[in-house]
Amino acid sequence: MQYSVALANEGGGRMVLGVTNKQPRKIVGSQAFQDLERTKLGLMERLHLRIDAEVLQFPEGRVVAFQVPPRPIGMPVQYKGAYWMRSGESLVPMTPDQLKRIFDESGPDFSAEIARNATFDDLNPEAIARFREMWKRKSGNSALQSVTDVQLLTDAELLVDSAVTYGALILFGTGKALGRHLAQSEVVLEYRSSEASVQFQQRNEFREGFFLFDDELWKTINLCNDVQHYQEGLFVWDIKTFNEKVVREAILNAVSHRDYRLSGSVFIRQYPERIEIVSPGGFPPGITPENILLRQSPRNRRIAEAFARSGLVERSGQGADRMFEESIKESKPRPDFTGTDDYQVSLSLAGEVQNPRFLTFLQHVTQEGLGPFTTQDFLVLDPVQREESVPPMLKDRLGFLKDRGIVELTGRGRGAKPILSRRFYAFLGKKGVYTRKRGL
Repeated sequence: MQYSVALANEGGGRMVLGVTNKQPRKIVGSQAFQDLERTKLGLMERLHLRIDAEVLQFPEGRVVAFQVPPRPIGMPVQYKGAYWMRSGESLVPMTPDQLKRIFDESGPDFSAEIARNATFDDLNPEAIARFREMWKRKSGNSALQSVTDVQLLTDAELLVDSAVTYGALILFGTGKALGRHLAQSEVVLEYRSSEASVQFQQRNEFREGFFLFDDELWKTINLCNDVQHYQEGLFVWDIKTFNEKVVREAILNAVSHRDYRLSGSVFIRQYPERIEIVSPGGFPPGITPENILLRQSPRNRRIAEAFARSGLVERSGQGADRMFEESIKESKPRPDFTGTDDYQVSLSLAGEVQNPRFLTFLQHVTQEGLGPFTTQDFLVLDPVQREESVPPMLKDRLGFLKDRGIVELTGRGRGAKPILSRRFYAFLGKKGVYTRKRGL
């Protein structure tokens, strides 16, 4: 646990068990972590980091490999009250100077700042009650039921010496209070019946604490959420155009990462087959569309932490992972950040299922017990099935997928190209296509 924390705090890395430390390295085998899925779940629950792990079987013995992601920008990871790092062969707590440098990476946290002239009466008791119930359910801490509202929000660092933070207003504020203190804390939903429509057919404005309207917002989106029908043999199955998990994650990201110093609202523009979410302020420093799955930097840390406490998101920012993974699993286009610049983040979610047979194949291999698959595995399978190049940072996952008979390599050396395996084309009843792709 501590070693995983130290690796994350120092930029991430790989930890391998069953191999000697001294070179030349030799496989000696390890019997540690026999229930690897339980271990991964425990790491997620304790550290709020999605750590990938796999078992590799060699003639010399069993090897267990852990891939630890880097900590979010501006957020060191702690365990048992300390922020660990490596010092030679030992683990030691980070010094105050090192911690300050990390905290300074992402700049000041607007959601932690005090909202001048705002009072506790500006917060809606119903929103606080919902947050309390969700936090209690997520943590299993029944004592949260008996503390006062003031103590609850103080413990969540949304009140400071009884003063109301902007984070508290954004999450629990009344509409009147937000209009007075932070009018840009607003989500606007517009529906257009076609991409060519200039004028919206429906418009809803949500200017109140997030815990008061998030369910209503999704229900409104879902009213125009068509069902796509697909047939596989005698079975007919349905897929919603917009996946609830993906849309909710995108909205949570917009609310927790937008720049509240800018005057614009968060805009959600819904079309029959696409949703676009535009939020003020570009990506935080160090974040790009290319590394968004590898690095996280919460612009409003108090809001992100409140979402984590309530079980809405993982504090480590895994919402981006979830959006990509769920989209690929439903054979939909990947989330698209085209249109993002220094002044706004633009996210497009396309809902059309592109390859239903690939979708059913993924379900088939999962049922066969060939998984479990990580987000990185899905990010490899997606370009392979589209006959696109696999990003260099993900190519090390090809070996795992090849060992499970899901992909194969054609050609040799650097010119080797991954394709879906014979199993996939046999599943489709198109062995001839497989033969042509293999060049046999």
